[in-house]
Amino acid sequence: MTGKTLRLDTVRSWLLTDTPTSPFHAAAGRTYLISREFLKNHLAVLGLLIILTLITVALFAPLLAPFDPVQTNLTNRLMEPSAVHWMGTDEVGRDILSRIIWGSRLTLYIVGLVAIIAAPVGILIGTVSGYFGGIIDTVLMRITDIFLAFPKLILALAFVAALGPGIENAVIAIAITSWPPYARIARGETITLRNSDFIKAVRLQGAGPVRIITKHIVPLCMSSLIVRVTLDMAGIIMTAAGLGFLGLGAQPPSPEWGAMTASGRAYILDHWWLITMPGMAIFLVSLAFNLLGDGLREVLDPRSEK
Repeated sequence: MTGKTLRLDTVRSWLLTDTPTSPFHAAAGRTYLISREFLKNHLAVLGLLIILTLITVALFAPLLAPFDPVQTNLTNRLMEPSAVHWMGTDEVGRDILSRIIWGSRLTLYIVGLVAIIAAPVGILIGTVSGYFGGIIDTVLMRITDIFLAFPKLILALAFVAALGPGIENAVIAIAITSWPPYARIARGETITLRNSDFIKAVRLQGAGPVRIITKHIVPLCMSSLIVRVTLDMAGIIMTAAGLGFLGLGAQPPSPEWGAMTASGRAYILDHWWLITMPGMAIFLVSLAFNLLGDGLREVLDPRSEK
């Protein structure tokens, strides 16, 4: 056995010990077990690789994009995919590959902001509703039911129409329509936990509702919520693309994928690449988030079948 193999076995045995010596040791062991189970799901790993590629492309867009994404050149309009323009050009001569590369930044911007806004709101409403119950639970859940009663895209359209078109207003509208499922999950988890023995023990020690919710209940809800947020990313991307397609999202000349498909629909019969290329980008990223979410559900959700 080589020295490198011996060191790896030593680290593995330290991570998998039944008696961790510190919180860091316990967290490292859990992370190792989750990573090992996750890597067994090849489709989930593929989804993660696609998402990491998207992040890399977004970070290095100025270096990777061969042309300016908004500069028009009518002499090059509607050119087929070639060695110069790998994905062709659009109706005003802009390089489609460059616009898709820069559009990845807008996609991550929308997905990130919606997750940052919607998930905490849903967690707060769900945990408060589930912990206190009674009239508070009734009022908060009826408000949640009102939002769930409408299709997400229709409700987002209504909010964007009221706020006005634009990428920021689209993010706000999507976030407003995305929090109810998180609230439902957090409420269900909280109801299960609020009468458990360890919560009663913490309550007897003098901990108040705020401390119990933030320090004990919310951390136990996070695994289910992380899975749901990851699975919702595909829906968020589709909603943002739908708003862009209808002209209510990012405004021209921003290289937003939904807006690109909208501008290319008039040429779909003769110039297929105008709508196919951004459509494929939307499809691949949405598929990647779904694959990643399914993989996370298998390793994070204790109720899933192994």
